[in-house]
Amino acid sequence: MAFQSFTSSNAAAFARRTVASTSSSLSRGCHRLYASKATSFDDGEGPFYITTPIYYVNDKPHIGHAYTSVACDVLARFMRLSGRDVMFLSGTDEHGQKVEASAQKLGIPTQDFVDGVSVNFRDLLELMNVSNDQFIRTTDSDHKAAVQHMWDKLIEKGAIYLGAYEGWYSVRDECYYNESELVDGKAPTGAEVEWVTKEPSYFFKLSEYEDKLLQFYEENPEFIAPQSRRNEVLAFVKGGLRDLSVSRTSFKWGVPVPGDDDHVMYVWIDALANYISALGYPDEEAGSKFEKFWPASVHIVGKDILRFHAVYWPAFLMAADLPLPKRLFAHGWWTKEGEKISKSLGNVIDPVDLVEKYGVDQTRFFLMSEVTFGSDGDFSDEKLIQKVNTNLANELGNLCQRTLSMVFKNCGKTVPAEIGEYAEEDKALLKKAKDLKEEASEHIANQRINKYAESCISLVWEANKYIDEMAPWALKKTDPERMATVLYVILETLRHISIVYQPLIPSSANAILDQLTVPESERTFAHLESSPIKFGSPISKPQGVFPRIEMEVPQIA
Repeated sequence: MAFQSFTSSNAAAFARRTVASTSSSLSRGCHRLYASKATSFDDGEGPFYITTPIYYVNDKPHIGHAYTSVACDVLARFMRLSGRDVMFLSGTDEHGQKVEASAQKLGIPTQDFVDGVSVNFRDLLELMNVSNDQFIRTTDSDHKAAVQHMWDKLIEKGAIYLGAYEGWYSVRDECYYNESELVDGKAPTGAEVEWVTKEPSYFFKLSEYEDKLLQFYEENPEFIAPQSRRNEVLAFVKGGLRDLSVSRTSFKWGVPVPGDDDHVMYVWIDALANYISALGYPDEEAGSKFEKFWPASVHIVGKDILRFHAVYWPAFLMAADLPLPKRLFAHGWWTKEGEKISKSLGNVIDPVDLVEKYGVDQTRFFLMSEVTFGSDGDFSDEKLIQKVNTNLANELGNLCQRTLSMVFKNCGKTVPAEIGEYAEEDKALLKKAKDLKEEASEHIANQRINKYAESCISLVWEANKYIDEMAPWALKKTDPERMATVLYVILETLRHISIVYQPLIPSSANAILDQLTVPESERTFAHLESSPIKFGSPISKPQGVFPRIEMEVPQIA
């Protein structure tokens, strides 16, 4: 059952090729015409800045990291194809008590430890064909300088003061919890907690931002999505906010507090600032990267770190007189065959294994299309195999193969040179093909990634229905002109499908476009209506893009 239709190196090459062709073939003059869908939080035209959370380097990457990264990649690629100037950031969070403890356990310098683990996350992004523009590390000197500048600004604004902390703390979550938040003596996440006794700490005056945050949420009702997550945040803030500990003295692996070397910054103020340090903050001048891309268009995070992004981060920015992000989307978690994924259960899903068994695009497709983005999802190999075989191999792959094979065999190894008048059935399918981009744009603009996938799947189904009803194989002897017309309609429909599918299955979609003879410079949304497949273009013998995945049958002893 092991195969990989595209290697990670080929996938990375396709990513570079697609990004390059997108940027070179679109001018700013066509941004407005082919912009993405506007929403209340995004104009659909200007620079688009999207981020993953920075991943914590205390362990190797898992399916959750792959899920978030691919989701961001789909959104970023879609915006690039729409003609927008995109900045896509990912990276690693490398400070904190857990990291220091992990390095000590291995008996190696902490910097050496984070250098090694950070590479694993870079490798994951390349493996999954993720097209991030920048990879930031919180141990970068520029990031440290930016965080210290922000700290000084918060001190200047009177938002930070020195005190002492006593209370429950989770090392795993890097989070303090109130007594009322504990569940059976543990953090709400299930992590163990420990009592911290009177440790000196600087505090951020979070309590002063309760009303300001609630007002912001009210004035920007789509800031937090989905709605269920917004409700969680509103309930938390309305329950009252306490000042937040933002420094530690019990370990040393962190950004030193300016003017007080006994303290290092607590991980969240350090980590959250990566979103602006990556843009060159504190350089806010006109023409700077910060001025161009901030505020962020959307932060994509897992629901476990929603509070930090929806409450702490906006409060820090308010205190520093900086604009707030336009959108925060918190997605759900994956379970495996109905069980929570954990090391103790031995059911951790390694994305590298998935790619080796099923392929890059096949894995991307399943993760993005299987569940409603924002809800929890359940993984099983059987579900992946069934979905990939049905939607990719049987429906899209088979449609490509039989259409291109008929064209190659019956049209002189070229795209039909001449076709007849379009019948009503032809016009109906072509209209659905032309409507696909607009429908997909609506879903992508609101981070409904699974709905975007469903739109593509639906059009493939319509195209299969059309070819079955038109039966071009039966028209070869009775009406060859009609046969050529039907085949051309399907080729054009496949062109639209493949161009719009590029953000989700980039390597496979480009492989189909290659076989459709679509030039690399004509694969953006700007070319959907302006650049139909050229009559008479020579084609090569078609090659299968989506081999079926065979189920492993248990051997009976």
